[in-house]
Amino acid sequence: MNSSEESAVSAMSAGRPALRMGPAELVQAAAMARRFYLEGKSKIQIAEEFGVSRFKVARVLETALERDLVRIEIRVPAELDAERSDALRARYGLRHAVVVESPPEGEDASPDPENLGEVAADLLGELVAEGDVLGLAWGRSTIHMAAALDRLPPCTVVQLTGVYDAGTAERGSVEAVRRAAQVSGGEAHPIYAPMLLPDPATAAALRNQTGIARAFDYFDKVTVAAVSIGSWEPGISTVHDMLSDEERAHYASLGVAAEMSAHLFDASGRRVGRDLVERCIAVEADRLRRIPEVVAIAGGQRKAAAIGAVLRSGLVTSLVTDTSAADFLLTEFAPGPRPALDRADPDE
Repeated sequence: MNSSEESAVSAMSAGRPALRMGPAELVQAAAMARRFYLEGKSKIQIAEEFGVSRFKVARVLETALERDLVRIEIRVPAELDAERSDALRARYGLRHAVVVESPPEGEDASPDPENLGEVAADLLGELVAEGDVLGLAWGRSTIHMAAALDRLPPCTVVQLTGVYDAGTAERGSVEAVRRAAQVSGGEAHPIYAPMLLPDPATAAALRNQTGIARAFDYFDKVTVAAVSIGSWEPGISTVHDMLSDEERAHYASLGVAAEMSAHLFDASGRRVGRDLVERCIAVEADRLRRIPEVVAIAGGQRKAAAIGAVLRSGLVTSLVTDTSAADFLLTEFAPGPRPALDRADPDE
C-alpha cells in the first residue's frame, strides 16, 4: 500500500471524502481481497506476502468493501427466512430455529404443511451423527419428515409414542420409524400399540410387553428426537381428537393450550392433566427433557400460541416452523423467563 492509498483510507475514517484510488492501488486491493475472501488466508499471511502490516491489510480490505471492489452476499434458499430464524432462535434461547415461508393463503389448509417436514428432514441430516439414537414421536409433521428423508448417518431409530390408530400403523409412525431406519441403515424399534388406552392399568400392561418394553428401554439413550405440536382444538391435536366430548371439556377447563406427545400444557408451559399420560403409550416428560436435542416441527397461525406454550415448557431445544407462526411468536407472544435452551421445568 502506498502513501496515497493510506491517505485515502485515513480520509474515509475521518469522515472526509476519499481520494480516488489509482490502478496500482485497485490491483493490490483486489489481490488482497482475493487472498482473504476466496483463498482463506489470514491478514497476517497477506501482510507477510505484500510486505505491509496486518493493520494496513485490514484497512485495504475495508476500503475494498467500501469501494464496491468486494460484494458480500448472504444467500439462503428462497423458502428459508434467515432473518426470522435468527430472531426466533435468539428470542427463545433455541439451539436451532428454521423458519420457512408459509404456503400462499388458501393453497395449503392442512395443519402441518409438508414443506415443514421436508426442511426438518434436512435438519435431521445435519444433527444426527453416526451411532446416535433417533426418537420419532407420532405426528403428521414427523410422518412428512420421515417420508422426505434421503440421508442419515448410521443410527438406531426408536418410536417415542404409540400410534393414533393401530389400524393405520403402516401409514403412520411405525412406517416413519421404518423409513428412517432404512435410510440410515440402522435398527428400528417401532411400537405396535395405540397411543391412548382406556385406563392406566391397560396402558401399564402394554408397556410391559416385550416389544414395547424394548422400545422404552431405548428412551434414555435417545440423543436426537423429533416431535409434533398440537393446539387444543379439533383436527389440530391428535390427542384432542381421540377423547370423548366430556374428556375434552374436562381438560379444557384445566387451561390446556397445547399438546405434544400426549403431554398437555397451559399457556405458561406448565403441564396439566397429567392423569391423561398415564393412559398413554408415550415417552415421559422427564425423559424427553434429558434428550440433548429435541426438534419440534409445527407451523401455521392456528398452532402459533401452542408452539409458544411448548417452547416455554423447556422440553424442546429446536424448532422448525413457518413465517405465520414465527411472526406471532416474535410480536404477540412473550417468551417468558425460561427459554427452551435452559431445559428448565416451569412446574418446579
